[in-house]
Amino acid sequence: MKIKQLSLLSKLALTIGFTLGSLYCHADFKNTDLGASINADYTNRLGALFTHFHRNPELSFIEFKTAKKLADELRSSGFEVTENVGGTGVVAILKNGKGPLVMMRGDMDGLPVQEKSGLEYASTATQTDPITGTEVPVMHACGHDVHITSLIGTARQMSARMDQWSGTLMLIGQPAEERIRGAKAMVDDNLWKRFGQPDYALAFHVAAGLPAGLVNVQEGSPFAGSDSVDIIIHGIGAHGASPHAGKDPILLGSQIVVALQTLVSRELPPREPGVITVGSFHGGTKHNIISDRAHLQLTVRNTNLETRETLLKGIKRIAENMGRVAGLPEDKLPEVIYSKSSTPPTVNNGPLVRRLKAVWQNKLGNDQVVSLSSQGMGAEDFPYFTTEPAIPSVYFSIGGTSMADYQAASNGGPAIASHHSPLFKIEPQPAVTRGVHATVLALMDLMPTPHQSD
Repeated sequence: MKIKQLSLLSKLALTIGFTLGSLYCHADFKNTDLGASINADYTNRLGALFTHFHRNPELSFIEFKTAKKLADELRSSGFEVTENVGGTGVVAILKNGKGPLVMMRGDMDGLPVQEKSGLEYASTATQTDPITGTEVPVMHACGHDVHITSLIGTARQMSARMDQWSGTLMLIGQPAEERIRGAKAMVDDNLWKRFGQPDYALAFHVAAGLPAGLVNVQEGSPFAGSDSVDIIIHGIGAHGASPHAGKDPILLGSQIVVALQTLVSRELPPREPGVITVGSFHGGTKHNIISDRAHLQLTVRNTNLETRETLLKGIKRIAENMGRVAGLPEDKLPEVIYSKSSTPPTVNNGPLVRRLKAVWQNKLGNDQVVSLSSQGMGAEDFPYFTTEPAIPSVYFSIGGTSMADYQAASNGGPAIASHHSPLFKIEPQPAVTRGVHATVLALMDLMPTPHQSD
């Protein structure tokens, strides 16, 4: 996180009067049955679960023990649970009369990072990485332990309050979010055909960039779409002293790199965000040899489906036509390859955002709910659940950093560690309990009893 961003967030936190104690003692939790119940459940059960998950992270698609633990907890809360959906995915269903089908997702996987947080319950786990085949340290460096602990807390609250809602609740433990593959794997495993297509879909992410317990929800796109694109450039090899005898793929690749930037600067509206970054350019073997091949690797980011289409189609158009400009024959034009490690942008449903924000402000307090736009173009694979077919959805954030850490950073102390950092840490109690509280309030509003909806 940039120091400037940290300073702005710190000022925000101080302005709205956040202290770690206020989240518990002064947020009116103890004056409501729901809030008191969630706090008690954290003390009695959820806190220990969070510590267990944090100490025992597992990598994408091999979250076997995590998935089993999650499934057992959901099953003990009265849900009908199916395991091994799309690999290690978990689907839990609780039917409670007539009403909408609402989905809530929690992702499960950790990262190949060695934890250096200094926490008493820090992970020392290792696993064999299925991609590299090497043993690596594993850490919950992105807060997925918060997500699945809150998912269990939500299950326990909703199961205990079945007289207060009506419909069908679907809770999903998703694998491999960090590889942008798990949501699609579950959908490809006939998720909706097997369990029903939701009327609404929800998810949240704990945020190191926000004070612990703060709810952040925004209209538009909280997470960008991400596509990995490879361009294979074919040339005609020659001696470096005789460039006229060949077709130089490195020169052509350089022209393509420059031309791609016009997609954002000249084909997108000035206020429409988009990113094309060429992260890798490989070609050639020796000073005086014109190679016959070069390879570009790109990441492409966007915040709506229309922009995504413009960028992806434009990359192919530019690459192929620059090959024609260079005089390449049609069978040697650059090849554009779209990776499976991609995801559409996360786009929140505007009316649903406004509806849930009003619920949260009313029940949690106006100072506990904000709408802050992301400064980056990070991606999520949640849209694979909500884009085709289109399902009204809201993806929100729950703050995870204590005010003590914010104040220390503002006074020149250690910076707030970002997600995926070995120093990443979350203040678990306010993050987990607020995640449960916000989720349950949203579900209750979306699945009212017949009397409530009259």
